[in-house]
Amino acid sequence: MNAIIETEQVLKDEAFAVLSQHLSPHKVARLLSIWQIGLGDYVKDRDALFTNETVDSLFQQAVDQQSK
Repeated sequence: MNAIIETEQVLKDEAFAVLSQHLSPHKVARLLSIWQIGLGDYVKDRDALFTNETVDSLFQQAVDQQSK
């Protein structure tokens, strides 16, 4: 199986589209105004996001998402 790795711009565009679908315009604007790349504690955020996840479980979620 080959993984397709999109560019950072494609990823940003997709994320912005998801935000725009699920948040009101003023919430998207507020989020983007406070979202500063390079600040915060990546390890803490990563651990909170992926608690009890493994590479295999994340891979399976990706496969499941692609089949929708």
